[in-house]
Amino acid sequence: MGAEQPAAPHGHPPAPTHSRITLTVNGTPHTLAVDHRATLLDVLRERLGLTGAKKGCDHGQCGACTVLVDGRRANGCLLLAVAQDGAGITTVEGLAGDPDDGDALHPLQRAFLDRDAFQCGYCTPGQLCSAAGVLDEAAAGHPSYATDPAAPPAQGPVRLTPDEIRERLSGNLCRCGAYPNIVAAVEDVSRAR
Repeated sequence: MGAEQPAAPHGHPPAPTHSRITLTVNGTPHTLAVDHRATLLDVLRERLGLTGAKKGCDHGQCGACTVLVDGRRANGCLLLAVAQDGAGITTVEGLAGDPDDGDALHPLQRAFLDRDAFQCGYCTPGQLCSAAGVLDEAAAGHPSYATDPAAPPAQGPVRLTPDEIRERLSGNLCRCGAYPNIVAAVEDVSRAR
């Protein structure tokens, strides 16, 4: 049987439960009908087969589901997919950019490998997407709690010190404790920019 529609009050038609949306995911537009209750994470994983973003806590507390939405990092488990209609989504699968060059890695992916910045790897996709967002935020001059208020950047980038990186990535948990290597990998990439 199909999904039941909610009871309509006094002759009114039932409220719709699905909407047709378009998401541009990793550069490819996808138009699909989604349940109004579906999260972006569930649509990415279950409807589009992009399983890089992980379901960790399902409460926005671990960061395993971090993706980039219009270039800004966000927890996919907290976003309703219907609210992202028209958005550009980047997952770890699209982080490197060119899907035709399967061997190319994003500089962060290369640095995570070089620095052995993962163990079990469950949090790694979220760490990578979050780190990509951090690099862009710092390059745009957005301060963090760790940015020295006495010396704010003068319309320029914020230098990503280990303290800055730790503060900015504090929403992404690593249960294996690979934090020192994650920080070193992000610092390597920030210096190379």
